[in-house]
Order: sequence, then structure tokens, then C-alpha cells
Amino acid sequence: MTDSKPMPNPGGTPDPIARLLDANANRCAEGLRTLEDVARFVLDDADLSAEAKSIRHGVRGGVRQLAGGGLSDARDTPGDVGTAITEHAERTRSGLPAVVEAAGNRCAESLRVLEETGKTIDPALAADLESLRYRSYELQRRLGVRVRAVAPQWRVCVLLTTDLCAGRDPIGVLESALDGGADCVQVREKSMDSGPLLELIRRVVQVARARTGVHVIVNDRPDLARLAGADGVHVGQGDLSVAEARRIAGAGAIVGVSTANLDQARRAVSDGASYCGCGPMFPSGTKPKDTLAGPDYLRAYLDDEACAALPHLAISGITPENAGELAMAGCRGVAVSSAVCGADDPGAVCRGLAEALGAARASV
Repeated sequence: MTDSKPMPNPGGTPDPIARLLDANANRCAEGLRTLEDVARFVLDDADLSAEAKSIRHGVRGGVRQLAGGGLSDARDTPGDVGTAITEHAERTRSGLPAVVEAAGNRCAESLRVLEETGKTIDPALAADLESLRYRSYELQRRLGVRVRAVAPQWRVCVLLTTDLCAGRDPIGVLESALDGGADCVQVREKSMDSGPLLELIRRVVQVARARTGVHVIVNDRPDLARLAGADGVHVGQGDLSVAEARRIAGAGAIVGVSTANLDQARRAVSDGASYCGCGPMFPSGTKPKDTLAGPDYLRAYLDDEACAALPHLAISGITPENAGELAMAGCRGVAVSSAVCGADDPGAVCRGLAEALGAARASV
């Protein structure tokens, strides 16, 4: 430890170490405040907001101890040669994930400067700042996961499968479903070759883009989702991870995950999923399961604070006749395949599903 701490020099030339500490403390606080407000106002996440605030206060306290007092007198903004140096990348942000990344990097870099400088003044305090730097890394990681593309809460998602369309053009089935109020379509073709499947997805995307608020998700194939310009991809428990799917489909891609219990749902949330498929709710002839999760799982999902913050789609065996039971459990959206694709009037089925969800929820 040195014999004296850097001190402001009122009326004279500011101490350079004091200027360095002041600038980096402010820079770090700005980054942490940005992260805190994203957690608070965008994600409504009290834990992440509190963690950002705790780190910010810890940095302020540590720097005050290093400096031996206030640093505002050491500030010399007009004389700072760095204020005129900027990069084009600093003037633009591609979206909220980029905001979190920039703020997190700003915080971590400033903490590193404070830590290294602190080693020349008080190694113990420098060690505290090092600990805060590691906490900021984890804060940035957790926030980055949360702000990646989150899906809207769709009401009716149609799982479009050619074999279930009773010999009709799947695009005609889709258009009828969209006329009936479907707001999402998942192209779900397990056996179609890549070339024809890519062409089908492109046709679906073209139809969806002509409507307002309709999204296109591709089952299992993030590569084709990206090539076709779809909004995202859906993966199962045995498929690619959320991170792997998004790496292929694109950083802004919606990635949904099939879940059958709370452990799987919580892991999907932690991994950065955009929404969860919840099921199976009821027996299904399309994709039979030995065990049903049922409406009780949906209730548990919605009672879990972390899971409930993520959009969901109940799935399996859902019809206008039983959708009301799910709505009574709190369901806000369903994913349906054969009940829509195989119907004589897909649009009427979609309207019935939406009405059943709305009517049941209104009565609760």
C-alpha cells in the first residue's frame, strides 16, 4: 500500500490518479445503471435489478475508499483528450441484446481499470473490486440470456404438417387458419427432404408476411429457418440446445423449447428460450405419449415466477371443446395440429379455439 491516496486538488491541476478513478467509477456506474434499468423496466426482474444495484453501490463505496474522499473536484471534462475520440460502433445498437452487451462490457472494462489501479493503493480493496468484476460478468450473462428474442404470447399456433392436410395444399389450409385468427404457424415436417421443405417454408413466410402480427417458426431446422427468413425455430428435449439453435438461426431468432415438467421449463428459461411448449395436455393421435403432463403442469408452470414470465403454448390433443379447461388453468395460447389441418374449415376451428380461451378466461 502506498503512503497516500490520490486526492483532488481544488484550484490546481487535478491529480491524474484521482481523474482516472473518477472517470472509471462514473463509466462503470453508467453501465450498471443501464443493466439495472433493463432488468427493472424491461424484464420486471427484481433479483437482477437488485444485483445490478448492489454491484453499483459496491463500486462506489470501494472507489471512495481508494480515493480517500470525493472525486468530483478531480473531474476535468473540458481538458479530457478522450472525449473527442469515438468509434462509429458506439453510435448505434442493433437492439436490446446489443445494449446489454455494450453496458456490460463498459462496466467490466472500467472495473478492470479500477482494480489494477487499486492494487497500487490498497490491494485488499482491489480484491473487492475484482470480486465485483466477476459478479458483473455473471450479471451481463444472465441479462443477455433474458433479453434475447422473446416471443409474443400467441393465442393460436398452427402446427402445419402436409400429411395432416387430407390431400389439400397446406398453404390453402394455412390461409384459412389465418383468416380464423391464428397468429403463429410452425412448419412441422419430420420426413420431408430439405429442398422441398425449404420451398414450403418460404411459401409459408410469404403468406405470413402479408398478415399483421403473424410469426413463422420451423420445427427442428434452424438452418432452413434462417435461409427462408422465418422468425425462429422450435426444438425438443433431444434436439439442439437453445444456444446452438440460435447460433445457426441467428442471434435475434425466436427459439422455443418443448417441456413436459417444471425442471425442463426452468432449464429452458435459464438457457434463454423465447417461449415454452407445455405438454402433452391431452391424448393425441398425432404424437402419442405414454405419460400426460396435463393441465396440472400448466398450472405449475404459471405459478412459477420465472416460467410465467415466458410465453407458453399448451400442446397435444387440444380442440375447441377442451380448450376452455386449459383457459381455466390460466392458458393464454395453444398449439394445434390435426384439429386444424384436418378440419373441413380450419378457420372455424381457429376461431373456436380463440373464443374458448377468451370466454373461459373472462369467466375466471
